[in-house]
Amino acid sequence: MEHVVGVARTPRSRWVEEGLQVLASSGVDAVRVEALAKRIGVTKGGFYGYFADRDALLVAMLEAWESEAVDQVIEQVEHAGVDPKTKARLAGVLTFSSNRLLPIDLAIRDWARRDDDVAERLRRVDNRRMALLRETIGEFCDDPDEVEARSLLAFCAVIGGHFLAADHEGRTRVQVMARAADLLFDPPDR
Repeated sequence: MEHVVGVARTPRSRWVEEGLQVLASSGVDAVRVEALAKRIGVTKGGFYGYFADRDALLVAMLEAWESEAVDQVIEQVEHAGVDPKTKARLAGVLTFSSNRLLPIDLAIRDWARRDDDVAERLRRVDNRRMALLRETIGEFCDDPDEVEARSLLAFCAVIGGHFLAADHEGRTRVQVMARAADLLFDPPDR
C-alpha cells in the first residue's frame, strides 16, 4: 500500500498576516483573496476553509491588530514594573515605533475614515490607549483636567509625529520627542 502525504494547509494566521501586510503597504482596497493567495503561493480555495468571504478576513485582521497593538502591549506594560514615564514610553515604543505595527495602525486610521465599523473599532482601541495614559499620568498627577490634557497631548504627539515633516533647528526628531515626553510625563511642579 502506498503512503500518501497530505499537503499542509496554509494556516489561518498566515492569511491574516498577509492581509495585514497588504493593508499596511497598499490600503484596504488591495486586500483581495486572489492577490493574497498569489503572495502566499497557494490557490484561493484554502482561504474558504477559514473565512466565509473577504469581509470575514477583514474582521479577523482587525481582531488580530487589536490584540497585538492593544491587549499584548497593555499586558507587557503592566508587567514591566517601571515608573510612569518609562511605562508610557514603553507603550508608545511597542505600538508606534515598530516597522510592523505603526504602518498597520496608520492604514487602519485611513480605512476608518471611510468605514463606520472600522471607525468604531478604532475609537475603542484609542479609548483603551487613552485609559492607559490616564492611569499612567494619574500616578503622579492628581488634577483630572491636567491628566486628560497630558494624555491627549502625548497621544497626539506620538501619532502626529509620524505625519509631521518639519525640521527641529539643530535637533533630531528623537531628541525633541524625548524632551516632549519629559514635559508630559514628569510630575508637575506645584
